[in-house]
Amino acid sequence: MDKARYVVGVLVVVAVAPGMVWWFSLHPFVNFWRKVGAGATLSIMMGLAIVQVLVILNFRDTLLMTDYGTQPGLPLLAILLGTASFSIALARRRHLSMRILVGLPELASDGSTGELLNEGIYARIRHPRYVEILLGVAAYAAFANYLGAYIVMIALIPVLHLIVLLEERELIDRFGEAYNDYAPQVPRYLPRRGA
Repeated sequence: MDKARYVVGVLVVVAVAPGMVWWFSLHPFVNFWRKVGAGATLSIMMGLAIVQVLVILNFRDTLLMTDYGTQPGLPLLAILLGTASFSIALARRRHLSMRILVGLPELASDGSTGELLNEGIYARIRHPRYVEILLGVAAYAAFANYLGAYIVMIALIPVLHLIVLLEERELIDRFGEAYNDYAPQVPRYLPRRGA
């Protein structure tokens, strides 16, 4: 169990930062990356992510910090959080393809904007992907029970909210009035009671 907790803890501290850097490197500078081209952009981003993972791996024990050991109840909490994350992922995958996840519609040089997602889970919450990520990281952190994993989970909350705010500006630019009509009807993170 200790080995599994360690591996999951390393996954949390190693995997989260490259994903955030990917988003903050791509979306705010999308006009620049469109000129570079989708293939070159994805190659650069993937190379950057690999370098980040390799650097972070060298500091994994320092980043994990205190090991709180195996605690009763935390594996069950991890299962519950992981199940919630997986359920959202299943619902989200029906509408959000890997192509969209890596940002290809934003990188389209022809200026195509894709379609506004407002069906299925997107009719209940506007940003299921980010809720899914937070619940998944919380599940991993609870299972790992390392201080570093908890710090990553807590730091992820304001980072994801900032990403959502920036993404919503981008969605207004891309979809205009359609997004302005959709946003007040559908909550950002938590579905309304009875929805």
